[in-house]
Amino acid sequence: MRTRRRWITAAVLAAGVALAPRPAVAQVSIEASPLRVEVQALPGGSTTQSVMLTNVGTQPVRVRASLADWSLARDGAPQFQEPGPARAFAASGWVRFAPPEFIIEGGGQSTVRFTVTVPPSTEAAGYRTGLLFDFSPTDPDGAVRAKQVTVRSRIATLIYVHVGQAGQPPATVELTDLQIRTREETEVVATLKNVSRRSVRTKGTMVLYDTSGAIVRQVPVPDVPVLPESERDLAVSTGESANRLPPGDYRVELKIDVGQTAVIVGETTLKVAR
Repeated sequence: MRTRRRWITAAVLAAGVALAPRPAVAQVSIEASPLRVEVQALPGGSTTQSVMLTNVGTQPVRVRASLADWSLARDGAPQFQEPGPARAFAASGWVRFAPPEFIIEGGGQSTVRFTVTVPPSTEAAGYRTGLLFDFSPTDPDGAVRAKQVTVRSRIATLIYVHVGQAGQPPATVELTDLQIRTREETEVVATLKNVSRRSVRTKGTMVLYDTSGAIVRQVPVPDVPVLPESERDLAVSTGESANRLPPGDYRVELKIDVGQTAVIVGETTLKVAR
């Protein structure tokens, strides 16, 4: 695999989503599996899959399922919206699911099945939708309900629909910035710009070298998505919270593989003070 280098010098963010809770007497907890579904499909094709929901609490829970369009903020946080027919790369209109509402007893499980049917004229690209599961305790009797405040929460399964007759369009991702960020620990933040019509996921390695050129530390690059025609900040921790680097100057080499012919390479410098 060829290596494409981008030199940038700098000195020294599946998918469960919960609504903000309110004070409550009755609380519930639901787990969904999987939290991410990858569907490979052809124009005009159809596939059926399922999501398993588990009530990890002891009380019955009412679940309502719905579809949503979604995108990612630059830090990777999911942003959900009502399905819109004109929204780019949205696949919500292709999905049918059942059941839309059901009750899971304490410790029990239930399955939601969904079918994705891709319209025949769909262009090759990476599309997406999401199954949202809103859940709350089942309605108590009147005497209890009068004294009780409930929590309504949400969890989501993100669905990627990769459409292409002979595979998706080639990935075209650029490294546009590389910065050092210090919060609870030091991170190297790479800004990736995906100008292609396909979704990609990241992998790779970050290597730290001391002034003699010796390798001091190697850190795996997190597996995160970069959506079509979008930008994403990829934060890679130097791992100092577990093993602090000695004071000094370091060269940081970041290699990111998103499935292109060339690996994306960026370099920066890190100074660790005494």
